[in-house]
Parts: sequence; C-alpha cells; structure tokens
Amino acid sequence: MSNSQVHPVDVILPVRQLVTFGLQHVLVMYAGAVAVPLILGSALGLTSAQVVTLINANLLTSGIATMIQTLGFWKFGARLPLIQGCSFIALAPMIMIGKEFGLTEVFGAVIAAGAITIAMAPVFSRLLRFFPPVVIGSLITIIGISLMPAAAIWLGGGNPDSADFGAPSNLLLGLATVIVTLVIYARFSGFIGNLSVLIGLFVGSLIAAAFGMTHFGQVSSAAWFELSPPMAFGMPQFSLMPILVMTLAMLVIMAETTGNCLAIGKLTGKTITQTTLGNAFRADGLSTMLGGLFNSFPYNAFTQNTGLIALSNVKSRYVVASAGAIMVLMGLFPKLGALIAAVPTPVLGGCAVVMFGMTTVAGIQELSRVTFEGTRNAIIVAVSISVGVLPMSFPALFEHASGTLKLVLESGIFLGAITAIVLNILLNPQSRREPVAPAAELAD
Repeated sequence: MSNSQVHPVDVILPVRQLVTFGLQHVLVMYAGAVAVPLILGSALGLTSAQVVTLINANLLTSGIATMIQTLGFWKFGARLPLIQGCSFIALAPMIMIGKEFGLTEVFGAVIAAGAITIAMAPVFSRLLRFFPPVVIGSLITIIGISLMPAAAIWLGGGNPDSADFGAPSNLLLGLATVIVTLVIYARFSGFIGNLSVLIGLFVGSLIAAAFGMTHFGQVSSAAWFELSPPMAFGMPQFSLMPILVMTLAMLVIMAETTGNCLAIGKLTGKTITQTTLGNAFRADGLSTMLGGLFNSFPYNAFTQNTGLIALSNVKSRYVVASAGAIMVLMGLFPKLGALIAAVPTPVLGGCAVVMFGMTTVAGIQELSRVTFEGTRNAIIVAVSISVGVLPMSFPALFEHASGTLKLVLESGIFLGAITAIVLNILLNPQSRREPVAPAAELAD
C-alpha cells in the first residue's frame, strides 16, 4: 500500500526522519519531563542520588509509556502521536502523600490508581458524546493559552526565583530562537521546514554557547550507563486514603487525556472514537502502574507537543514512538540525557512561544467551524475559556482551597472542559441528541 493510501498518522517515515523528528519532540518536552521528579525530590528532602534515580526512571518509563500509547497492543494505546510524560496534575497529591505517609505509599497509590484507571476506561470513554465542536474548540484553545506561562518561565531563564530571571540576555536569546525558527519555517518546505523547531533549538544553543550561556558540566559528571532497578525505594505500600487521592488525580488526568486526544485528532485528521479514548485511558493506566513499579509516577499526554505537530505538519505516530525510544536510551545512558538537558531554557522558551501559539490557533480554527449566529455558542465559548484560564492567569485565586477541591481548581483544562460541557448541555440541549461517532475498533 502506498503512502498516499495510508493515513498520515500511520505513515512510517525513513529512519533518518524518524530519528530527527523524534529528537525534536524530545527536546521540546524534556524540561517538563524532568520537572516532576526534581520538584517532588526537593519537597520530600531526597538526596541528590535519589533524585537522579527518579529522573532516570522517569525518562525510561516515559519512553516505554510513549511507545505503548503510539504503537499500541490489544486494547492499550490510542495509536496517535501522543508523547507521554509525568503528569503535573499528580504532583501536589504525591507531595501530600509523601509528606504524610512516605515515598513507598506514593508508589503504592500510583500503582493502585493506574489499575483503577484501566478498569474505568470503558466507562469514561463513553463521555465522548459530550464533546461537540463548540466544546472541543474551547478546550483546545484553553490548552494552548494555558501553556504560555511555561513558555514565559523558560524564556526568562527557567527559575523565577533566580536573580537573572528575565535578564535581557535571556530574552534576546529567546527572541533569536524565535526568529531562526520562523525564518526556517517560512523559507523552507518539506523536510527542512518541518525541522524548524529543531534547527531553532540547535542555532539558539550555538548562540548561547558563544556567549557562555551553555554549561556542559553535567555531561562529564553523568554516568555512561545506569539502570534503575524496580522498587529501588522499597516495596510499595497500599493505604486507602492515598489511593483515593491518587485516583481522583487520575480522573482529572483522564479528562485532560480526552482533550489531548481530541486536539491531536483535529490536527492529524484522525477520527477520535470511544474506542480510541478507551485505549488511551488504558495506556495511561498501564503506564502509571509501570511508573509505580519502576520508581516513577502517573503519566499522561504532554500538551506541549501538540503545537509541534501543528507547526511541523509531521503527523506520524511512529515519529513520536521514535521519541519514546530516544527517551528509553536517555534513561539508560545518563550522559545522553545530560547533553540534551544542556539546551538553555530561554532557547526552549523561544520555540515554545511559536509552538504553544500554534496549539491555540488549532482551537480557533475548530471554533471557526462552529455556528454562532442564532445560537448560544458564543456565551459557551466566552465563559468556558474565561474559566479555563483563571488558574493560569492568577494562581493565588484558589490558594485557600485545599485537598480534593484544590486539585480540581488548579487544572484549568479540567475546569474549562467541565464548564463547556455543562453549558452546552444546558444551553444547547439538542446537541445531546446528535449522533456520536461509532466506537469502531482501531486497526493494529
């Protein structure tokens, strides 16, 4: 069968392109991928050696999780270009559990919540009928806007508490990266044009190195090979309360996975069915269970990479699968991970400004297909997006919330999705009678 007869998601590119496009995805998500173990380790007072173990385990399991989600087997994996990383949604609950019960209870709760997610996948996937275009468009727009604070933090230098955060040198480096990325994207087409982000990252890093803003000390100190053994911190412990807290986090993660699948479906032209979502949820659950066994955490699709797909127009799931393979190598060979980590955060921020904006544009394009005249869709979009960006625009708004309520309120994507769904049901009751795409099984 020729490539013209194969859906773009299922096209297998030449090895050289798989590796280069895959590396582009890894560079985009790396900073976010290692942030969870770094923050958790610091909050729980772990030693630097223990944090390194968490990071290596996280990279290894992220790669395996990505390959499960993209390649799939049986009823596991959406078979979409979804790159998997540790979920920030679960970070606050894990810190709470770790401080109260200990790290082994964290891993036990992660394993149990992953198993519960697998069991709940068929039920949660049936909610697809509540995502008509007005909800999908609002949700994708919220995803794009909600990513911008991360771009701003990277652009400023990565650490808002640092004395040089927002320094002119950081901002100029980010601006140079934006310019290079845009020039490559505008002046070249095909393979080179699709690599605009990778080239921007590379040129930005060269500029940083020329001005002494790149540091390679971690590369020389990193081990050549290191394999994190399962249950390195002890046998996982299982208690009811930590499991319930982590299960609630997984419910929010499943809501975000729904949004990410719908966003990727729109970008790639792939129809998202109940079966697609169910398979994606099962993959999240299985990867989360593996995370708990191998000293890592809950997983979901990273929204950072949706913008890269929109910008590069490379839709193959095998590209993202190759990114998973690269992450596995990074987890096994820490020097490789240290080399990739040497990319300055302002350079990442420059590329992120372009990519995250492309995610927002994808949402706007979806909303352009929605009928506004003579309907109540305008108020649905207005309120949903406004509510969805509240946690991002002013996080202190919900600082008095605690426990379960805080977990829900801190997720703008979850808040926006719930608001859009409820308003659509109340204001567009006829949408509930619209036919839902059949839950057709995906081909292996």
